[in-house]
Amino acid sequence: MQTIIDYFTTIPSSHRTLLLVGGITLFWIMESAVPLFSHEYRKWKHAGINFFFTLTTILVNFFLAFILVAASDWVVAEQFGLLQWVSLPVIVEVVAGLMLLDLIGAYAAHWTEHRVPVLWRFHLVHHTDQHVDTTSANRHHPGESVIRFAFTTLAILIVGAPIWLVFIYQSMSALLSQFNHANITVPAWINKAISWLIVTPDMHRVHHHYQLPLTDSNYGNIFSFWDRLFGTYQQVDNNELVYGVDTHMDVADHQSIGRMLRIPFDGKRSPTTPANPATPAGR
Repeated sequence: MQTIIDYFTTIPSSHRTLLLVGGITLFWIMESAVPLFSHEYRKWKHAGINFFFTLTTILVNFFLAFILVAASDWVVAEQFGLLQWVSLPVIVEVVAGLMLLDLIGAYAAHWTEHRVPVLWRFHLVHHTDQHVDTTSANRHHPGESVIRFAFTTLAILIVGAPIWLVFIYQSMSALLSQFNHANITVPAWINKAISWLIVTPDMHRVHHHYQLPLTDSNYGNIFSFWDRLFGTYQQVDNNELVYGVDTHMDVADHQSIGRMLRIPFDGKRSPTTPANPATPAGR
């Protein structure tokens, strides 16, 4: 365990990039081998749009990273935060820390973005995607990247997370997000077994349905039990889902980068396209 801690304490940026690219590559290949939906769309063009937002997310995190590191160094130096106030075996500290960081930095952030109108306007760019696949995991407006970063920093302060734990959490968060957005078929028995612990594609796809109340469900990123615990879990046949968000179903809302960058600042609510809701995702 100490070897893992030492590695993530000083993990090079190149290794973190490799994890991000490696995850996308792995799930991209799996989408070709065992897809759930046979999407009739230009996969590379769709990926290009999402890779643009991946780049903006990386840039936001790069320029704000000093805040995250400073927060982690401060909680350790000042012995502040939940993990700093108790003495736990290392393995327990890792598990408890990851759970709390996921709860505050991911689940609470996601839930809040759906409840606070100004935050939702940034987050809905993620929901405009009508062809959800592994590249959709990183489809975040730059403004949302800042919002998510703020919640992660808050989580570090509350949890008292050392930097090695923060980097383990961020690595797991990126990989699990790519996994649960992937357009892949997970055998029912595997999905049933692991979905009690981690968020699976079958679980998260429900969140990308174009209408309420399903849009406001299944907020989890790493651990699935938060949704069950807080009553936000929904289970639906994935074949009945329609991806997107009903106020922004026009083509420009999900295929024009310029349009998507303006969505949070645009008071217009584009009309729902009548034909689209009748077509399940990927059909």
